[in-house]
Amino acid sequence: MAPKLSHTSIMMSSPQQAAAVEATLDAANRAANLVAALAFQHHCFRNFDLRKHAYDRIKAEFGLAVQAAQHVIKKVCDAYRTLHANLAAGHLGKPGSSRRAAIEARPISFRPPAAQPYDDRCLSWQHDARTVSIWTTAGRLKGVTFTGSARQLALLAAHRRGESDLVCRAKSIVTEAERTGRGIALEDLQGIRERVRLRKPQRVTLHSWSFHQFGAFIADKAVRAGVAVILVDAACTSQQCSHCGHADKRNRPDPKPSTARSCKLGRSRPRS
Repeated sequence: MAPKLSHTSIMMSSPQQAAAVEATLDAANRAANLVAALAFQHHCFRNFDLRKHAYDRIKAEFGLAVQAAQHVIKKVCDAYRTLHANLAAGHLGKPGSSRRAAIEARPISFRPPAAQPYDDRCLSWQHDARTVSIWTTAGRLKGVTFTGSARQLALLAAHRRGESDLVCRAKSIVTEAERTGRGIALEDLQGIRERVRLRKPQRVTLHSWSFHQFGAFIADKAVRAGVAVILVDAACTSQQCSHCGHADKRNRPDPKPSTARSCKLGRSRPRS
């Protein structure tokens, strides 16, 4: 897994802009407290499952945009994952201890000014102008000046990747499909983490693979662009001929371009 890089920059906002950002953090963390209570109530701590209980509600009650609501839910899931890991490791007391019992008896909570994740849909950087455009519950703030040390600014310009990178890749795929008049087929990988058994070195790669989020980004952009998206069974897709549809293990003896056994048509590596 690639290491995460962090940097510090300072937004030089007006009092009105600062108030809007502060109100947004307050709304996001009140929403996070509601999500945490729902997760605790339903004993539901997985991102996808928790969305069914909380997504529509926090958007309506707290005025959150789509991405902000998703980030709130993910933030809660990450906090519970950390809590459960600390409990399992015994860092919060032994089983049966009063300290551990008190922690396990209530949902986690978030302070009003607690940090809130942003991505490129909520926060965009104009490096040449040294300004940002940031989403708030009061509307989008544009032209907010930011600054930092020369090293921090260079780091930000060179490595602004991660979730925002998924958004850019999704946009590129949908744009190409729209330009060529094609649809998009995505492999249905739901449950793959439970089905696949891997060695320890490979588990990190699998569990840090944001395939569901990437698919959600593609689906959202495709709807806006009028591009059709379908889910296909992932089984045997690497062995299936894209021309005649025949599937055979011998079609794909190795990752190199192969030849279909039925129609003898040479084909490139499958696009999935």
